[in-house]
Amino acid sequence: MQRICFLLRVRQDRLEEYKRRHAEVWPEFLDALRTAGWHNYSLFTTEDGLVVGYLETEDFEAARAAMAHTEVNARWQAEMAPFFEGLEGRPDEGMVPLTEIFHLD
Repeated sequence: MQRICFLLRVRQDRLEEYKRRHAEVWPEFLDALRTAGWHNYSLFTTEDGLVVGYLETEDFEAARAAMAHTEVNARWQAEMAPFFEGLEGRPDEGMVPLTEIFHLD
C-alpha cells in the first residue's frame, strides 16, 4: 500500500467556504474515490490556507487515472479550481506527492 501526502494552497479568503464544501462532499464523488482505490483519504488545513492531503492506495497513478476518467471528478475539479492559489488547470493535477522519509508502523 502506498502512503501519499501532498500540499496545496487554498486562497485564504475562500478557506471557510472550502471547509464547508468538504463538510458536504457529494456522495457520488466519495463513491468514485473508493471505486478508484483511494483509501484513508484525509485533508488537513492551516488557517492561512495550506492544505495537507493524505491517502493510501495500491497504485497512486492508477488511482488518479481512474478518477480522471469519471464525470463526477470533472465536475468536482471545476467547482474546486477557483479556491486554489498558484494552480493552472485542475486541482487534482496539482497534487505532487511529498517524499516519505520516515514511517512508524
